[in-house]
Amino acid sequence: MLKDFKAFINKGNVLDLAVAVVIGAAFGAIVKSFVDDLLSPLLGLFGKHDFSNYFLVLKDEANKGPYASLADAHKAGAVVLAYGSFLTNVINFLIIAFAIFLVVKAAEKMKKKEDAAPAAPPADVVLLTEIRDLLKK
Repeated sequence: MLKDFKAFINKGNVLDLAVAVVIGAAFGAIVKSFVDDLLSPLLGLFGKHDFSNYFLVLKDEANKGPYASLADAHKAGAVVLAYGSFLTNVINFLIIAFAIFLVVKAAEKMKKKEDAAPAAPPADVVLLTEIRDLLKK
């Protein structure tokens, strides 16, 4: 069983998947920084840029509202619909999806260039072809 497990781990697919997960996590951190540090301030020029405090109070038994922030509403025990957090996650997803789209598109373009340019045959194959053609004559 240990031998089978070792063979499984040594397969290229498992290692490729591990690398992809690590790179994906790092890419997620980059996108989060892009959204928080670059995109949100630019959106702030046109209005509010902090979507995390967009919420709707569904039930407030203590009647302590209105609340200044989502954290205050949670602290008071109010039932809230936090659509601002959802909106932030949707924006992050769209940015990540677009970035991955650009990477895949660039990779496909490079692959097409490689496929379009046929490799020149090795010199010995060319020589053998010439010798064959001369023998046919």
